[in-house]
Amino acid sequence: MTCKHAILLQLLVTIFLFCSDNKNSKRDINDANYYLCKVEDFAVNGLGDNDNWEKAEWTVLSKREQFKDIPLETKVKMLYSDLGLYFLFYCQDHMITATMDADFMDLWNEDVVEVFLWPDESRPVYFEYEISPLNYELPIIVANINGTLLRWKPFHYEENRHTEHKTSIIWESPENSSSVKGWIAEFFIPYSLLIPLVNTPPEKGDSWRANFYRLDYDLPESVSWLWQMTTTNFHEYDSFGTITFN
Repeated sequence: MTCKHAILLQLLVTIFLFCSDNKNSKRDINDANYYLCKVEDFAVNGLGDNDNWEKAEWTVLSKREQFKDIPLETKVKMLYSDLGLYFLFYCQDHMITATMDADFMDLWNEDVVEVFLWPDESRPVYFEYEISPLNYELPIIVANINGTLLRWKPFHYEENRHTEHKTSIIWESPENSSSVKGWIAEFFIPYSLLIPLVNTPPEKGDSWRANFYRLDYDLPESVSWLWQMTTTNFHEYDSFGTITFN
């Protein structure tokens, strides 16, 4: 299957899922497959304007049922290369709630987008990546032992294992920096950071389990968006969808 054909298939599946979501808010993981196109490596700038992004389709994340009336949209694109994975989030927003000013903080307590990658389904260990609108990150490996979460962060986070990440705030107009329209997160996760979850780069046809999230704190109660719906928290790996390397 070519990348062009895979994107067409993904678009048809997305349309089917959109119609199905009107009847059932929880998708079947077998119907959730995002096909990643392979590209040459490029620099991220937090704007998502590199030509390579034209090869990827947007996937719109779903809100939990109690937030259906909130009009804000969240969507994500994905690509991969010989060295790692690229992600692009677009988040509509009316207010940026972000004060944390360092990496490896509890970013999920403020506005954030998150990626969960589970390459090896034989063990309940996966990679979690969070990034805030202020461009601070939290990359960790999580061991989920019957719901008890054991988290490990990179030690000697050297340059050859670093992510690349940039964010930008979208204003209603260039002249008005007090009215927010949304924010963008663009980042690259190298395979070298995923070792030992991944010891060799994925090949065409390989599949991983994954999920994608956003948390927003405009309201007293946090609003959440998800690619694949979970029941109680984001760490329900059995509910993850599938990404396929095309």
